[in-house]
Amino acid sequence: TKPSENLNTNLILVNKYNYVTQDYIPENLEPIDTAYARSGMQLVSEAKNAFEELSQNAKEDDMTILAMSSYRSYDYQVNLYNNYVETDGKQAADTYSARAGYSEHQTGLAVDVYNGVIPYTSFEETEEFTWMQQNAYKYGFILRYPKDKEEITEYMYEPWHLRYVGDIAPYIYNNDLTLEEYYDIAKKNLDNY
Repeated sequence: TKPSENLNTNLILVNKYNYVTQDYIPENLEPIDTAYARSGMQLVSEAKNAFEELSQNAKEDDMTILAMSSYRSYDYQVNLYNNYVETDGKQAADTYSARAGYSEHQTGLAVDVYNGVIPYTSFEETEEFTWMQQNAYKYGFILRYPKDKEEITEYMYEPWHLRYVGDIAPYIYNNDLTLEEYYDIAKKNLDNY
């Protein structure tokens, strides 16, 4: 494992091999308007604005996409992960929950969504999921843990987990990439110069 690079940018990569420290708190965290989120949700300013726009435009199409989990502190993730380990065991917890420091939620760029009616774990069964699949990239978001990419992301498919990446979202979307695959391509291109 190694410390994440590109701190406080949309290009930060946090996964099972790239971490942020216990004291890392992203700059410019702002609360998401409660018209678009559960109370207390925060994202980095640029991601927050993009998410509110996404949610508002979904609403105009009679869809409800709300943030139910967003920025999480290191300590919050410690407790969450430990609870999952206690319930399901370490091996199972590692397929769906990040250890503290290895969670994208600590970057302030990740958001778990639901439609306000059914549990987020059933988000894939909603019209909102279909809308999101077709539109999220237009607002700088990608589906972070896509289906059939578990070997790459090392997390189970999470249809509710969006990650803000900004301007590179259309490229990732159009090429059916994970963030890890995008980094591999970018690195190869840099190495070829």
